Amino acid sequence: QTVTGNFAKVIHGLNANQLTDQVIQRSKRMILDTLGVGLLGTSTEVSHKVTQYSKIYSSDLSSTIWGHLDFRLPPLYAAFVNGVAVHSMDFDDTWHPATHPSGAVLPAVIALSEAFPQKKKISGLDLLLAFNVGIEVQGRLLHFSREARNIPKRY
Repeated sequence: QTVTGNFAKVIHGLNANQLTDQVIQRSKRMILDTLGVGLLGTSTEVSHKVTQYSKIYSSDLSSTIWGHLDFRLPPLYAAFVNGVAVHSMDFDDTWHPATHPSGAVLPAVIALSEAFPQKKKISGLDLLLAFNVGIEVQGRLLHFSREARNIPKRY
């Protein structure tokens, strides 16, 4: 089996029953921290620019733009705008080697969860699972990356 196939099999096999109490508590803390940094980030110049530019993509299928009640965007653009807000403050969580896991994952997970039809809304536990799967994917990709191995030596 290929590395990619094995990776996909592991990720596809994850379920909410595998989330330990410790993982759930840490995930909640990561989510709360990311939301706080993201809301603060909505006041930055870069966040304002991205928000203004993205208004041209307004549609019926929409997700929340953090800190803005006046408009919504398709999930792809909402995730982008909210991710920029998180990263614009550069206070979001980080790993070694350098990556910001929650700022890349949470905006996408929330935007996609809002796009589900009302009768197919996901539970909080499903959202935590999706968040953790995203963090796991990012961590494994980072682990496999040759570029990430020598970051401390390069900086």
